[in-house]
Amino acid sequence: MENVIQLENFYFAYKRSDLVLRDIDLNIKKGSFTVIAGPSGAGKTTLCKAMTGIVPYYMGGRYSGDVKVLGESTKGKKVSDIAMRVGFIMEDYESQLVSLTAGEEVAFSLLNHGFAPAEVAERTRKALEDVGLPGRESYQLDELSGGQRQRLLLASVLAVHPEIIVLDEPVSAMDPDGAISLYKLVYDIHRRYGTTIVVVEHRTDYLLPYATDMIVLKEGAVVAADKFELAAPAMYADEVLRPLLPSLWQVKLGLEERFGVKLGDWRNEKDALADLKAQGFERRAD
Repeated sequence: MENVIQLENFYFAYKRSDLVLRDIDLNIKKGSFTVIAGPSGAGKTTLCKAMTGIVPYYMGGRYSGDVKVLGESTKGKKVSDIAMRVGFIMEDYESQLVSLTAGEEVAFSLLNHGFAPAEVAERTRKALEDVGLPGRESYQLDELSGGQRQRLLLASVLAVHPEIIVLDEPVSAMDPDGAISLYKLVYDIHRRYGTTIVVVEHRTDYLLPYATDMIVLKEGAVVAADKFELAAPAMYADEVLRPLLPSLWQVKLGLEERFGVKLGDWRNEKDALADLKAQGFERRAD
């Protein structure tokens, strides 16, 4: 499968800081839904910024190695040009909102890149429709709820038709219902358009139904980078990382370890119950 993001022997430190990322070698596959997991301070946000050119070319710092996006090194590229191909939503999403109305917000980057007014209007309309905010072009930002503003930011990213969307803990300020709703929307976009999704999330239960791949970081280094079902055991084996696994997979891998069985690729409680029944765990409980 084609790789759309590659990091090769990448090291990075902010000005007057120790290394934040060390010897990062990994690939993001085209069309994947990749989760980045790890404890606080592991370098997850910095890794996202490296994938979008913000690190080191906008924020500065010391680095070695290379980052390639869609086959091209980010060296010498403008962050704004990379953003046309890699959309980025930060944890502090409010800081990315720059306009007064929803329509202006979505149109902002399109106008900056010289799209014709008619295309700007059509892309704005379609992007708002895609995120469940149809006809909201004239709404003031303060007329939108927090969840709606987050969807608006997603619409502004979608409008430029990026091939990759990177999200850094996008639901950190949301309640569970809002988080589930947003990730369903992101997955729908991933499935509908084939967009490669990269998302940092510490509450990985939300992403269990969707994750195809997982990158696990600890102390700035890669612990695992593989298909989700292959990376998960590496997290389970580390007592610091284990609590960051989806709850179902903590149970699954614990049962496999205790009973010496091989269980299935659990993605929801229904899968888990059916698999446990097929393995005879009901009889064991009796």
